[in-house]
Amino acid sequence: MSIQNPAAILQLMNLWSRFQNNHPKFPKFLSAVVRSGIKEGSIIEIKVTTAEGESFDSNLKVNADDMEMIEQIKKLTLER
Repeated sequence: MSIQNPAAILQLMNLWSRFQNNHPKFPKFLSAVVRSGIKEGSIIEIKVTTAEGESFDSNLKVNADDMEMIEQIKKLTLER
């Protein structure tokens, strides 16, 4: 899926709307994170547990290079 393709962007927006309907707490969580602000030095952690019970987890410490991407994502979400 190319994000330069308007149809692909529309499809992604439709999928995101369905995701929000299916998981209403997650977008609220993301909004709270954006409001409080991710700053350089913040730690982002993620854990996935499969249906079979296997767990995968990782974390990263946000650096200055990461902040540029985070700011771009914020701009995209605020434009909606």
